[in-house]
Amino acid sequence: MRVMALIKATEESEAGAMPSQELLTQMGHFNEELVKAGVMLAGEGLHPSSKGVRIAFSGSERKVIDGPFAETKELLAGYWIWQVKSLEEAIEWAKRIPNPTGESGIVELRPVFESDDFGEALTPELREQEDRLRAQAEANR
Repeated sequence: MRVMALIKATEESEAGAMPSQELLTQMGHFNEELVKAGVMLAGEGLHPSSKGVRIAFSGSERKVIDGPFAETKELLAGYWIWQVKSLEEAIEWAKRIPNPTGESGIVELRPVFESDDFGEALTPELREQEDRLRAQAEANR
């Protein structure tokens, strides 16, 4: 199963504070462990919301809302996508994430939908399209 590990933003990350060399070293070692174990598929840190935008949908209208966004607890500072055998395995990996501030923080784990999760609604034609698009996206890397 694939799991997305969502790293919640903090006041410091939203202020644009960069990680220390010590934290970058710790995260590098952790990422290396993930890669060697065949767990890490992707992962990146995110700029603060002040550099981002949101697109609000209302019927056929689209509205662009510039950051920053007020509710830090709802924002993300980074993510990983992991390939694991179970949610329990993902939890064990998440418990090993270096704590960036040494204080409180939150990592949210969410399973990624797989084709089989959609049942009969994902027709053979839609499944073929999904497979083709995944292959194209992988080739674009």
